[in-house]
Formats: sequence, structure tokens, C-alpha cells
Amino acid sequence: MKIDEIKLLYDYNDWADKRLLAACARVSSEQYAASTSIGTGRGGLRTTMVHILDNIWQQRITLQGYYKEPLANEAAYDATELHEDAIPTFAALRERWMTEQHEMRAYIDTLAEETLNGKIRYVIPNAVRELFVWQILLDVIFHATQHRSEAAMLLTGYDQSPGDFDFTIFLNERVSEKS
Repeated sequence: MKIDEIKLLYDYNDWADKRLLAACARVSSEQYAASTSIGTGRGGLRTTMVHILDNIWQQRITLQGYYKEPLANEAAYDATELHEDAIPTFAALRERWMTEQHEMRAYIDTLAEETLNGKIRYVIPNAVRELFVWQILLDVIFHATQHRSEAAMLLTGYDQSPGDFDFTIFLNERVSEKS
């Protein structure tokens, strides 16, 4: 994978996140925090959004070497996860999201193609894993895509659809902005 390719995909991911966050900002705080039994696999909009954010955070700290060596115990791993109680409002989520987006972009900006195409070893409870850096970066995007669609379904139910997330729409908007 090439640096400019991963940066383009992260530009797309940021664009899609911006649309999703804008739609979240239009729902009431009650709708944002409400639980739902709709089959998203998560408990509601806030739960889904915190889950997406936690994955961005977890993958970034993995890439930066946080899990290079085993943590003390499973509780230590659990303590690294982001939870709704620490991010109870949409304003808190958006602030942390912007921080994570900035930190991930800063990480990507440090990469050389050799590192991007190199492997990283990390330790999770009961397992040692090794993946290419680009595979972890793509997983962040693919994971977000799945859960963005679930959040979009919930938002659409609140009459606040984030709109389409098509890559070609992103590319066309990007061309329009440059001309």
C-alpha cells in the first residue's frame, strides 16, 4: 500500500465521519442517549458512536506500540477501553472524536511506506498478533463503515439521515472543491 492511498482513504473516512457527526448534532440529547432494541448490535446511538470512537483509539494506540508488551491483567486491558460513562454527551464525544482524528492523522503523517507495509506485533489477552500496519489502518475504516451504517439507520429513524456515504460522492465533492 502507498502512503497517498491510505491518506486518501482517511480523507474519505474523515468526510464520512463529519457527515455522521453533523447528523448526530441534530438529534435531541434524549434521542442520542436512548437505548434501542433495533438490531444494530449496540444499545443505541451513543453506544454505537462510543464504540466507533473506541476502535479508532484502540487501533491508534496499538499502532503506536501501547500493546507491544502484555499488560498486567485483563482488567488493565479493560481499563484502556472507552465507555459511555466517560463520554456521556454528544459534545464530549465530538471533542474526543476530533482529538482522535487529529492524533490518527498525525500518526499517519509520520509513516514512511516501509513502515506502512511493515508488520507490527501486539499482545492482547491470551494472544500475540502480528499484522501489517496498513491492515490495521484499513480495519479502522472498515469497522467504522459497518457501525456508521448502523448509526445512520438510527439517525434516519429520528428523521436526521446523514445522507449517502458513497466513496464516489466524496471524490466528486473533492474535485468540485478544488476547482
